[in-house]
Amino acid sequence: MAWDEWEQLKSQAAQKQSAHMRIDQLPPDGGGSTPQGDLTVDHKDLAAIGDRAFKLWEDLGQYGRDASPSSQTAASDLTTQGFRLGAAVNHVQQRWEEQLTSLLDACAHISNHMDYTKKAHQGDEFYISGQISSISTLDKGFSEGTGH
Repeated sequence: MAWDEWEQLKSQAAQKQSAHMRIDQLPPDGGGSTPQGDLTVDHKDLAAIGDRAFKLWEDLGQYGRDASPSSQTAASDLTTQGFRLGAAVNHVQQRWEEQLTSLLDACAHISNHMDYTKKAHQGDEFYISGQISSISTLDKGFSEGTGH
C-alpha cells in the first residue's frame, strides 16, 4: 500500500467517524423544531408508561405462576419414576421463576420511577413558572418606572 493511499484511507475514516460523533448534538445552525429542543415529555406520557408497567406487573404476578404447581408435580413424578426428564422440568421451572421475578422487579422499578419522575417534573415546572413570573413582574416594574 502506497503512502498516499494510506493517507486517503485515514482521511475517509476520519470523515465517517466525525459524522457519527454529531448524533447527540444540534446542527451548527441551531436546528430543532421547537424552542426548547426536540425532546419533550409531558405528564400523560410518563403516566402512560408507568401505568402500563404497573399493569404488566399485576398481570405477571397474577398469571405468571399458573403452571408452577403442575410443573413441580410433573418434575417430581418423573424423577420418582426414574426419568432424568424430571430434573430437566424442575430446572426449567426454576429458571422460569428466576426470570419472572426479574421481570416483575423491572416492571415495579419502571412504574415507581415514572411516578417519581412525574412528581419531580411537576415540582420543577412549578418552580420554573414561579421564577419566570417573578422576572416578568420585575420587568414590568422597570418598564413602569421609565414611562414605557
